[in-house]
Amino acid sequence: MATMKIPMTVPSPRVDADQLFKAFKGRGCDTSVIINILAHRNATQRALIEQEYETKFSDDLRKRLHSELHGHLKKAVLLWMPEAVERDASILKRSLRGAVTDHKAIAEIICTRSGSQLRQIKQVYSNTFGVKLEEDIESEASGNHKRVLLAYLNTTRYEGPEIDNASVENDARTLKSAVARKHKSDDQTLIQIFTDRSRTHLVAVRSTYRSMYGKELGKAIRDETRGNFEHGFEFTKRKLKAQALRKSMKGLGTDDTALIRIVVTRAEVDMQFIITEYRKRYKKTLYNAVHSDTTSHYRTFLLSLLGPNV
Repeated sequence: MATMKIPMTVPSPRVDADQLFKAFKGRGCDTSVIINILAHRNATQRALIEQEYETKFSDDLRKRLHSELHGHLKKAVLLWMPEAVERDASILKRSLRGAVTDHKAIAEIICTRSGSQLRQIKQVYSNTFGVKLEEDIESEASGNHKRVLLAYLNTTRYEGPEIDNASVENDARTLKSAVARKHKSDDQTLIQIFTDRSRTHLVAVRSTYRSMYGKELGKAIRDETRGNFEHGFEFTKRKLKAQALRKSMKGLGTDDTALIRIVVTRAEVDMQFIITEYRKRYKKTLYNAVHSDTTSHYRTFLLSLLGPNV
């Protein structure tokens, strides 16, 4: 479930565009107006506002936001503006070709998107950056981490709700064997099952594994995989996004890149489930955690995407 809240009565894109134009006039800008509009419009509405703004004012709204906003707020708003596929493609490009390769961010995108979403991301990536996503992964990733990423990208998975109980039990037994023997050749078994099976099937496998062996499948895999390879399996559960959010705000300093990425990419998808998991695990609301670790308009924007403090 999404958490960003849209008003009961939404102004027309023209009215929103006018308000944004006025917010940019004069010295500085009225950041509160920008947040009040953009943080409460869905992807389709934001796209219509952009079109209206360009038509009426012969100006690119994103470029204007880039010039008017600053710091983490600018990063968050600019990441929020595109629709999901374009956003994912841009995150992947920055994560693959930045000064430091962000393996967790790459896995977070590739290993949690459906087959149809990945096909769209690959197309947008190629059209936008003039290179295939697979080629950048070949260049920047290595070993089993590269193998699992490419498998996700190139495997056609069934995405329906039906499961076969016998197949689920067989996969649970196969995975038990794969992580228990610690043979390097068993890495291929992990890759094959996680990249080939539907999400519904994998949920059933995790439940069956827990019933059969009294242990969480995710923990068993983390115990036997190391480094970037394990990232290919850990983001397949919402509770691990809650853990990633916790880690981004734990200790000295805040990993704002990770915090922004997760909040922005999930606010229109399943952030409500992540919020529930966060409170269950850490006895604290995600809203309060973000409030404590951020400031000013940046804080206001992220909290607007998170919705009420629950």
